[in-house]
Amino acid sequence: MRRTEIALWTETWFDLYRKEEALLQSIFSYELLDIHHIGSTSVPQIGFAKPIIDILIVVKNIIKVDEYNEQMIHQGYIPRGEQGIVGRRYFPKRGEHRTHHVHIYEVGNINIEYHLNFKEYLMNHPDEATIYGELKLHLAQQSPDNVRAYQDGKEAYCTEIVKKAMKWATENERKDI
Repeated sequence: MRRTEIALWTETWFDLYRKEEALLQSIFSYELLDIHHIGSTSVPQIGFAKPIIDILIVVKNIIKVDEYNEQMIHQGYIPRGEQGIVGRRYFPKRGEHRTHHVHIYEVGNINIEYHLNFKEYLMNHPDEATIYGELKLHLAQQSPDNVRAYQDGKEAYCTEIVKKAMKWATENERKDI
C-alpha cells in the first residue's frame, strides 16, 4: 500500500531532477522538444512536497512515445498509458516506492500550459505557495494511508490555483510556453 509521505523542501530535488533529465533526454532524443521539472519539488516556496520528482516532457508526436516503453521499463519506469488524461503518457518510477513521475504531452496540449503556469504562479505568489504547502502537510497527516483522500483533499485548491495561474499568465503575456 502506498503511503502519503511529505518532506520538507530540499535543494536535493533539483539535483535529482537534473540527473533524470539527462537520462530522459537520451531516451526520447528524437521526439523530445522540451523538458521541465514541475510539481511541488520544483517550487521551494511551497515548503513541503511528496519526495517524488515530477517531470514534464513535450514531444513532437505522442503516439511515438509508446515506442520507448521498453527503454523506460529498463530504467525502472512503468508505462501506464494515458492514466485517465487523454493525450498524455504517464510513467511512474519504482512502483510502490515511487521516485519520479514522468508526464508526456504532445506540443500544443493545454496540459503543458496548466503545469507550467501553475509552477510559475506559485513561484511568484509565495503566500499562496505556503498555503498550498500547509494544506499538503495537513492532508498527509490526516490520511497517511489513503493516497486518494490526499489527492481529493487538494483538488479544489489546485483547480483554483490553475484558474488563477492561467489568468495571471495571460495578463503577463508569457511567451516561453
